[in-house]
Amino acid sequence: MATRREARFKQCRRFGLNVFGHPKALKRVKKDQRQKKMSEYGTQLLEKQKLRAYYNLLERQFVRYYDKAKKMNGVTGENMLKLLECRLDNIVYRIGFANSMRQARQMVNHGHILVNGKRCDIPSASVKVGSTITLKEASRNNEMYKKTFQEIKTFDLPYIEKNFDGFEATLTRMPERDEIPVEINETLIVELYSK
Repeated sequence: MATRREARFKQCRRFGLNVFGHPKALKRVKKDQRQKKMSEYGTQLLEKQKLRAYYNLLERQFVRYYDKAKKMNGVTGENMLKLLECRLDNIVYRIGFANSMRQARQMVNHGHILVNGKRCDIPSASVKVGSTITLKEASRNNEMYKKTFQEIKTFDLPYIEKNFDGFEATLTRMPERDEIPVEINETLIVELYSK
């Protein structure tokens, strides 16, 4: 399977935004660095690249989410963000089982996560409203997962209800746009794809 292998911190500096959630990602940013004047197409492309980096997606996957969002009722950009936010690897990250999106993706791939009591090892699987995501019984003894989930309460999101004793969380409803912790102008992405 293809994976993104770009230099992550370099990408963050180019975007001017910490898209990977690493504490040292923007450490070497020059304060007075001049930005090149960008064309309209350049700004749209940059927004698309930021969103792809946030969710660790390849272009083909990303286009599929856009096509799916376009067919749904409502605003296309918001629909796309909601679909991306409900990916299993992202939900695992938002719950706090993992420190980063990459770690969350690996946890899912290695079978540490159960969805409604069943093992699911597909990171792109869509989590439905009311689904319960649980850390596998054998994985609860792992110090890293335990520490991440119980001590570092990374996100307190209103659409995810956590149970710290049972190492589980439930997606209570679809997220609203203002609740999604992503600094993106999604209308520019829609404009880019609608050309």
